[in-house]
Amino acid sequence: QVQLVESGGGLVQPGGSLRLSCAASGSIFSINAMGWYRQAPGKQRELVADITSAGTTNYASSVKGRFTISRDNAKNTVYLQMNSLKPADTAVYYCNARLKTTYWETVRDYWGQGTQVTVSS
Repeated sequence: QVQLVESGGGLVQPGGSLRLSCAASGSIFSINAMGWYRQAPGKQRELVADITSAGTTNYASSVKGRFTISRDNAKNTVYLQMNSLKPADTAVYYCNARLKTTYWETVRDYWGQGTQVTVSS
């Protein structure tokens, strides 16, 4: 019953910028963290960045200094500002939420459907 809706992907030139958004909705008791992962063809899905409800952030070394993750806890929404994009950033980007649907449930991961980011001239 939890749904993650992503938006903001697209085609940009090297050096350009994109801003991804993801809103979680449905039966949510509490959210521990939200973040972004990406997967390129033939590659394993990897963490890009995540952020806890308290605001603690974590970034992949390949995006530090270029990407910024932020959140609006009241809206259960996470954002990823991507600057100075490189062709190596091309991938499907997936939103992730670590949450409980009830007090009795253990924390589990939920995933969005993914949004394509292509960096090319």
